[in-house]
Amino acid sequence: MELPLDHFRLIGVSPSATPEEILRAFQLRLDKTPNVGFTYEVLTQRSELLRLTADLLTDPESRREYENLLLNGISGLDFSSNREVAGLILLWESGSPKEAFKITRKALQPPQTPALGSSREADLTLLAALTARDSAIQEQQLRSYSTAADFLHEGIQLLQRMGKLGEIRKELEEDLVALLPYRILDLLSRDLNDQESHKKGLNMLENLIIKRGGLEGNNKSEYKDYLNQQEFEAFFQQIRPFLTVQEQIELFLELQKRGSLEAGFLAFLSLTANGFSRRKPEKLFEARRILKKLNLSGFDSMPLVGCLDLLLADLDQASARFLSSSDENLRDWLNNYPGNKLEAICIFCKNWLENDVLVGYRDIDSKEVDLDSWFEDREIQEFIEKLEKKSNKNAIRSNLQNQQIKKESSIKTTENLNNNLGNIDENRLPWPGGIKQNYEEFEVKENEFNEEFFKKKPIEFYNFLIEKFAELKFSFGELLKDKEIINRSPYLIYFYAFLILFSFGIGIGFLRNNSKKLIQDKSVVEIPLISKDKNQKLIKKDNIQEIKKGSSSKLKSITDKSTEFISFEIKELDKSSPSLEEIRNLINGWLFSKSNYLAGRSEINLSKIASNGLIARTIEERRKDNKKEIYKEINSQIIKIDFESQSSSRIVVLVELNYLERIVKNSGELVNETSLNPLKVKYILGFSNNSWKLVDFVSGL
Repeated sequence: MELPLDHFRLIGVSPSATPEEILRAFQLRLDKTPNVGFTYEVLTQRSELLRLTADLLTDPESRREYENLLLNGISGLDFSSNREVAGLILLWESGSPKEAFKITRKALQPPQTPALGSSREADLTLLAALTARDSAIQEQQLRSYSTAADFLHEGIQLLQRMGKLGEIRKELEEDLVALLPYRILDLLSRDLNDQESHKKGLNMLENLIIKRGGLEGNNKSEYKDYLNQQEFEAFFQQIRPFLTVQEQIELFLELQKRGSLEAGFLAFLSLTANGFSRRKPEKLFEARRILKKLNLSGFDSMPLVGCLDLLLADLDQASARFLSSSDENLRDWLNNYPGNKLEAICIFCKNWLENDVLVGYRDIDSKEVDLDSWFEDREIQEFIEKLEKKSNKNAIRSNLQNQQIKKESSIKTTENLNNNLGNIDENRLPWPGGIKQNYEEFEVKENEFNEEFFKKKPIEFYNFLIEKFAELKFSFGELLKDKEIINRSPYLIYFYAFLILFSFGIGIGFLRNNSKKLIQDKSVVEIPLISKDKNQKLIKKDNIQEIKKGSSSKLKSITDKSTEFISFEIKELDKSSPSLEEIRNLINGWLFSKSNYLAGRSEINLSKIASNGLIARTIEERRKDNKKEIYKEINSQIIKIDFESQSSSRIVVLVELNYLERIVKNSGELVNETSLNPLKVKYILGFSNNSWKLVDFVSGL
């Protein structure tokens, strides 16, 4: 066997070494035996080869002849078969572990495979493991981490095949695991034209993160011993600039599906960066959808959603988001900004894009953000125009067709509008009288009735049934319209009408037979829903006067204008087709009565104009305010009202309000103040029990 080795390298001296230096090196090599498990036989052969080399180089004539051979181009040394392993050990010791590993690996494969259980097999297997390890170390020093991992992987496979040296194999496996982050960095930092390496690095990165339990590192894995959370975060920040924005979007969305909240937030940032840098506003919608679904503890998302609203030219919505932020410092900065609020919001958005959004991508040049060029872009303008048309027509129409007239909670109505419009987030927006909450327990109680109720409360049940029938009538009318049943054969319509009337008649007859006796013995009186605030604390007049003195001029003007409703008498609206002014009066009665109740100035008695669900929500809000020892002063004035749709059993109006809400402690200390001018609200009225009642509303449109 010929090895890529000469006598000078074999003994470890330079070609100009003197005989004395050669003998010194020879003695050192004899004393420094690689005592790592090689057999005595191969170590003896190693010593013999060193001695032969020392004799040759210290003899002037022999050395001269050898040097002439080197000058004539002869390289390498021939070793007999019984000294091949000793020669490979010397090649490894001379600083050539990669060459030694390749030759050793070949010597362990057919047709050169040594006899099973022989000393040659044992020595070659051990040498293969040691040379694989040292080859990986050399490649790491050259920052060629992927090649280093290949050497370790081949060494592990060879030891597994030979079934020997379990401890050394475990060490190689640990070295391979510790090398993984460097391998990923090596593969991803290569030129993008090397698609194979780049894709391999992406797959390895995703597998690493998944095994760790997401970006948060929630799982106990083999990598935690070599890469703690702090080290991983530093590594990941180093990796991100080598990934394109689309690669990051796909990676983070996949990790979010597996439960990583941090990945969800990074997906939101990546989509925003993609949408802004590529002028794709539809990506901003997708980013907003992801952000709304995140449940990051203690994280205030309203300013970020407001920035997206600004980029989509929804200025009113953007302003409302910022004013609804839980960050007091941000609100103070916004309120105290010397210019107008729109300018302040633009500055915030610009800084956010430059510092948090558009950084850390391989294919996005981080530069100064120009919002003017964004809004001047023709594609952006066309998209915003289409969005406005869709929002005003198709989306609202689709939403109305898909909703039945039920006394559902405000949360469910809000979620349905979110799915259709895609740009409403009411959870943080104020509504006239407070913040929307989940009142499903009241809705459930409202629709519950048991056998005792049926026996003892026939009149209440009768009224309940009449109200439900009115809602069913509207739903059936909408169904006929949607399915175009009206345009079909009149005989079919008569048949359907007969079935409905027949079923309704049977139900009424059954009810009357069961309640006839009770109706004769007991007069029918409709009892309005009245709830008293038993725990309400009296507020001193001095505190109220102090709050009024400290209020803004805007509050004063609204208060002055709203005094006309102090003597407002709440009446049922029983006209089949009410005018816009009559609906305005009904909504004003709702706003005024609820405002007084939430301020602790009166009881609530709105059963003539509002559904039980809305009344229950207001009562629950006041109960929670009492628990927090606060009350609300709300001033609202209708400045504009328009019909959106109208039928025999359902009316929808769009209202713009001048809205001011002040949250005050019972001691008189001001907690918070929210002003929205205008606040857009959609009110929904339903015809129930021979009168129109407010069924629901949605704020922040």
